[in-house]
Amino acid sequence: MLTAQKCLKILGDPSHETDMVLWDVPTELEIGVIPKKVYCNKRMVGPLTAAFKALIKTGCVSELKTWDGCFNIRKKRGASTASLHSWGVAIDVNAAWNRFGGKPSLSAKFVKCFTDNGFDWGGTWSKPDGMHFQLADLG
Repeated sequence: MLTAQKCLKILGDPSHETDMVLWDVPTELEIGVIPKKVYCNKRMVGPLTAAFKALIKTGCVSELKTWDGCFNIRKKRGASTASLHSWGVAIDVNAAWNRFGGKPSLSAKFVKCFTDNGFDWGGTWSKPDGMHFQLADLG
């Protein structure tokens, strides 16, 4: 699992934003609430493209209600280490229905669209974060 320590070692200080891009989401992937541009780590573009295509192909795109962000330099909730959002390698979706610590509401099929394409899901953690997907590794 990708950690803040690994991100710091490989990507450096998140405030430098050296691997960040403003990704122009292709028209065919402008699905529902996904913004036309996503500010993220360049390593996210391929996996997000594949996950979005999987959401469309499986029909799970109808479950996507809100896009709740990617890049945000901050600490993890209740912790002293940086959130992976600080490096733009994590996203949150459907936050209102998948509160941190609550029971996740995303379907297994929806989650699989991401986990099959290089992401870990926070919904399986000891304190669930059902809105959260993060790169499984930095490749």
